[in-house]
Amino acid sequence: MKSTKPIYVIGHRNPDTDSICSAIGYAHLKQALGFNAVPARAGKVNAETKYALDYFHVEQPLLLSDLYPRVKDVTLDCKIVVRQHDTLRHLGEVMRGHDLKSVPVTDSKGILVGIVTVSDLAKRYFQELSMQDLSEMRVRYRDIIAATDSKVLVSGNESDFIHGKIRIAAGSIKMIQDTVEKNDIVLVGDRHDETLIDIVDQGISCLIITGNGRVSADVIEAAEAKHIFVLSTPYDTYTVARLINQCVPIRRIMHPDPVCFKPLDLLSDIKGTMEETNYRNYPVLENGRLVGLVSRDNLMLPERDRVILVDHNERGQAVEGIEEAKILEIIDHHRLGGIQTSEPIFTHAEPVGCTATIVANMHWQNDVDIPASIAGLLLSAILSDTVLFKSPTCTPYDKKTAERLAEIAGVDIQEYGMAMLKAGSGIGDMTPAEIAKNDLKEFQIGDYRVIVSQISVMDPKEVMDLEPQLIEAMQNICDKEGFDLSLVMVTDILQEATYLLFTGSPKTLIGEAFKKDASGTHIYLPGVMSRKKQVIPPLSEAVKRIGKN
Repeated sequence: MKSTKPIYVIGHRNPDTDSICSAIGYAHLKQALGFNAVPARAGKVNAETKYALDYFHVEQPLLLSDLYPRVKDVTLDCKIVVRQHDTLRHLGEVMRGHDLKSVPVTDSKGILVGIVTVSDLAKRYFQELSMQDLSEMRVRYRDIIAATDSKVLVSGNESDFIHGKIRIAAGSIKMIQDTVEKNDIVLVGDRHDETLIDIVDQGISCLIITGNGRVSADVIEAAEAKHIFVLSTPYDTYTVARLINQCVPIRRIMHPDPVCFKPLDLLSDIKGTMEETNYRNYPVLENGRLVGLVSRDNLMLPERDRVILVDHNERGQAVEGIEEAKILEIIDHHRLGGIQTSEPIFTHAEPVGCTATIVANMHWQNDVDIPASIAGLLLSAILSDTVLFKSPTCTPYDKKTAERLAEIAGVDIQEYGMAMLKAGSGIGDMTPAEIAKNDLKEFQIGDYRVIVSQISVMDPKEVMDLEPQLIEAMQNICDKEGFDLSLVMVTDILQEATYLLFTGSPKTLIGEAFKKDASGTHIYLPGVMSRKKQVIPPLSEAVKRIGKN
């Protein structure tokens, strides 16, 4: 059976413009090829990317904080519910008719108030060995009329609650008079009129003639005079007694305040609760409304989310829970970083300056037209990743692709590119902690876990003035998340250079990689603009040299 779940096209955590725009662009290509692809993101959209999205009037992709299995992935449809004032007979019919083991119970407004199980109904069955005091159960006359399929011979207020007990008129009239009390409901078969009138004179509230017994006009007249219900039912006395016992409202046997879950609860979090409570089914609520059930018996591994990764291929950069998902494809322009899959997948990696370059050309290779808005976003990604073609990662292929996309989008490359970079170049109201995590990527370099963030600015001074606070924020990330080194690239767009801030250890790795004095907290790197090509490779080579010494 073909899966109906969407395929999420998603970039790396702390997404940059390429990660967001390539996800949107590649999802468009997959949709054009007939796939149910949905663009997604693994983090907050930065100012530069927001400018591009707003400029080309494209909505932000769906935010996926993680891919861990959740309650929504195993929730069963729950189209059958009962109301708390429905009778047990109705409940039995619902359970039998739909082969259900449990049913949610709602009030008149549809709000969940409980859950009732087949075992609750079974317990009630054993209680039917004795006649119930319906005065305690808030049963109405209309419930009895419906349950016994009675014809109303003398009517009253059918909405009134019953205040007496159920009596069976058996034996002599003296025995009946000694048993029957005021407001009782009396079941009687084929009896003489005098006996029936004597029973009516006892001050009962309802007389039920079973087996379609004969009722004379005198009995009817006596009942009307005393405002007593008279009902005629086709069932025998024993059956009627049982049916009346089934008039008890469901709320009397349901489990009130049941254990409930929410659609976004993690399956790993609810399993402990299920083991402790050991119920068969659990309601799933969203904004207080019932949206389905989770079954303990059917709590199996759900169908895994299907994802396509763009602009990354390393586990440390992927959305949380990627190991729980099924990776279908990887479209990237970075080094291969070690994500493992359970089966062969389609990969497309090229040594170009931007993933969007690959995505755009895959459109043309498949004869799929690129709309102006998508072309504008792909162009934005190329201009961002190559810093308006100034980055050493930029290739002639990137430039040629960008020129073609600019023509489709109807924008001037230099004018639009500078406006977009300027929009993302200021730090605005970003905190030092936010700057330290801007466009953050994690790398495994030798035995060291290293994170490298990057922020591109027109005026690096506004960032460097915050150096003490930045270093503190970077060290906090290392301490809390177990990284060895934290680096922040403050890239000067105009001067085509980078201030590299660093904290953690070993600092000798920084000095060895860039042949600079690394005793402080930053070094200046003229001509360095690319993390991928000018920072990670020197660090990778340096760790090899340190290891040999």
